[in-house]
Amino acid sequence: MSKAEFAPEATARLIEQGNRRALARAITLVESAHPDHRQQAMALLAALRKDRQAIRIGLSGTPGVGKSTFIESFGLHLVGSGLKVAVLAVDPSSARSGGSILGDKTRMDQLSRHPDAYIRPSPSQTHLGGVARRTREATTLCEAAGFDVVLIETVGVGQSETMVAEMADLFVLLLAPAGGDELQGVKRGIMEMADLILINKADGDLKSTATRTCADYAGALRLLRKRSQDPEDFPKALTVSALEGAGLRQSWEEMQALVAWRRERGVWARTRASQNAYWFNAELRHALLTRLEHDPEAAEASRQLQQAIHAGDIAPSLAAEQVVDIFLRPKA
Repeated sequence: MSKAEFAPEATARLIEQGNRRALARAITLVESAHPDHRQQAMALLAALRKDRQAIRIGLSGTPGVGKSTFIESFGLHLVGSGLKVAVLAVDPSSARSGGSILGDKTRMDQLSRHPDAYIRPSPSQTHLGGVARRTREATTLCEAAGFDVVLIETVGVGQSETMVAEMADLFVLLLAPAGGDELQGVKRGIMEMADLILINKADGDLKSTATRTCADYAGALRLLRKRSQDPEDFPKALTVSALEGAGLRQSWEEMQALVAWRRERGVWARTRASQNAYWFNAELRHALLTRLEHDPEAAEASRQLQQAIHAGDIAPSLAAEQVVDIFLRPKA
């Protein structure tokens, strides 16, 4: 949208009234890397009311575990309870062409047609683990639009969980029924960040396997160091069946209990403040890197030094210091 037709205050009011078209356009705006669009996005975010908070749930899991089926079943359970649910589903992008399928509404057909649900697919592009860099701002827009729960789905390649944890109130790890070897393959760091581990596909022939897997993970969680900001019985492992809907109510009740516990003890507010500090530093680093890349002298020095690095004539760390020195040097 052009500067002439963009009015931050008016757009903010439309979003707060639940206007879906305004919300969709706003998310497109915050996802844009165009300098003019970034200015408009920042003006819009500043104009939004700050008194609405949704429960942000980050959801990760390996491909094939049934994330989309779970999100649809869980989302339908939530809207059936009278809640408004937004899903920010990150679609894998092609590393070669940058294109993505953006087929989340096809994968979640029933949920996408519910009037109290909103699904927004976003291309992961080159962002680590598929968590789009502006997902946090899209979450803020969904909160302002009055959604009670925001589900943030990741591609689940094993490296994005830190980013999810820094924009979510709860982190849920979805796993499939498996044996001991697969348990060994789950990284300790991921388990330490998880608030709930849900073993999906606990139905049919896999039900008994899922129950055993859940017990294995529950045992593994007991060996981890307890987190001071959580109740004694968290984190915990549960079984669910996205196909049959079993375990969804219990999972949501456990999430609500944890949220209530954290709010009562001030953990919720402290965590959100810490997350804001994290993203301030991330944005600061990105802004400085962007300016460095667009500085003519630094860009030319970087190009020349990269050739020297390829030739083995200079260490990468020393070359980086030289580029930074050139960037910070007073301009004539």
